[in-house]
Amino acid sequence: MSTVNSTTSADVIAALQKSSASSTSKTDEAQSRFLKLLTEQLKNQDPLNPMDNAQMTSQLAQISTVDGISKLNTTLTALLQDSQSSEAMQAAALVGKGVMVEGKALTLSGSKAYGGFELTSAADKVTVTIKDSAGTEVRKMELGSFDAGVFNFAWDGKTTNGTQAVDGKYTMSIAATRGSDDVKPIALQLTTVNSVLRTSKGEVSLDVGSGNLVSLTDIKQIL
Repeated sequence: MSTVNSTTSADVIAALQKSSASSTSKTDEAQSRFLKLLTEQLKNQDPLNPMDNAQMTSQLAQISTVDGISKLNTTLTALLQDSQSSEAMQAAALVGKGVMVEGKALTLSGSKAYGGFELTSAADKVTVTIKDSAGTEVRKMELGSFDAGVFNFAWDGKTTNGTQAVDGKYTMSIAATRGSDDVKPIALQLTTVNSVLRTSKGEVSLDVGSGNLVSLTDIKQIL
């Protein structure tokens, strides 16, 4: 009676599992080898000791599982690429637009400045303190109560004593309370999206000036 090749179907399955992350063509090649080997085993099996049906079913299930994993990896890779392309298009649409991102910078231009803040919970009192480049306080504004969310405010450039502040760079800090408890607000600065960059990992970043890069999820508000 003729004998089959010394390589077993288990060997083929092991090799296929090891290369499941490789291309579909390699997976198809391994499948073909497995099926040929299984056919030879059936043709040359001992009639008095035939192949166990459970064993054959298990081998077929394993080859099907590995094939399914390979196809799933291919599908997920395609979905990831589509998602990254869609993200890049969304980011490109923001070029030239004003956005609110986390930061404390406040730019006074034409006697107008805009800032914002984010509250994770409601606050009875929100206070904005504005300082000049030397760290001297020039204005404190009581904004009132707010629910949780993202909000913006405008500064007319007036100082505490009523004089007009000069245009330029300022900084702000946000304080908030609810009853006797402090609420931790996040200060948001207004900036402009200059360009869109794609990192070596395929991630999309937005250049918002001063060497700062942010992701789409970092944008709290589009103005």
